[in-house]
Amino acid sequence: MNNEKYSFYLNLINENLSSYVPESLNNQDVISEAMLYSLNIGGKRIRPVLTLEFCNLVCGDYKKALPFACAIEMIHTYSLIHDDLPCMDNDDMRRGQPSNHKKFGEANALLAGDALLTHAFSAVSSANDVSPQSIIKAVSILSECSGVNGMIGGQVLDLKNEGKTVSSDELLTTHTLKTGALIKAACVLGCLAGEADKRQIESAGLYALNLGMAFQVVDDILDVTGDEKTLGKPIGSDSENEKTTFISLYGIDKSYKIAKEYTLRAVDSLSVFDNDITFLKDLAFQLIERKS
Repeated sequence: MNNEKYSFYLNLINENLSSYVPESLNNQDVISEAMLYSLNIGGKRIRPVLTLEFCNLVCGDYKKALPFACAIEMIHTYSLIHDDLPCMDNDDMRRGQPSNHKKFGEANALLAGDALLTHAFSAVSSANDVSPQSIIKAVSILSECSGVNGMIGGQVLDLKNEGKTVSSDELLTTHTLKTGALIKAACVLGCLAGEADKRQIESAGLYALNLGMAFQVVDDILDVTGDEKTLGKPIGSDSENEKTTFISLYGIDKSYKIAKEYTLRAVDSLSVFDNDITFLKDLAFQLIERKS
């Protein structure tokens, strides 16, 4: 992968994320502080990087997609804050630092997540270099992929599946929604910012869903084999919460093969694009070899 390009995107996202968090009024500073804490705690920023690169792939101007990219990361961050809460996964660490609720309390963490979700749509609407029609489509896609037919729906199924064995089809449905949907939004929003055609948007969606499944399989592997310090969060939580995972269904070796199969499908879906797909292709393969 072009690590120089990835670093460039990463720095651009990190430099601009905070600008979408409004200043708090009337003694509400704790919420802005909590929002910024989780936004700026680090991370790979894979989703917003995908947004920028798909826009670049379609029209050659990644900057058009920057508000969309920041919105995606705000929603991803809110989901992590809520995932860590005691009523969900009950994790005390995130990216090597105390989880939001450990630093600011459960109520403020909940509100910080709510605020990030809300202001993400403000970020989408601020995309001055994108047509109004594409902004409307972006709001619709982001709502769908974040809501009950996307990430939220997947989280509900994930909680419902705790403590019982589920089938491979049920597991696929859960992770297609929980992990794949927001990655799909990231890729499709990049295409919308670049005014892509219908075929390109559909292909980006296929790339995203397959990439999301590969990403989830690797997450399941790392929860068993990973190093807690490298991951920045506790390992073994899936087993502790009695969750069915790719590992519990297939074992580590077969799970890795499954991740590779999804990765190959993701790369194949990029064939409709005329421009250089090397970055997206290399990113897909690098993600299945990641250690965090």
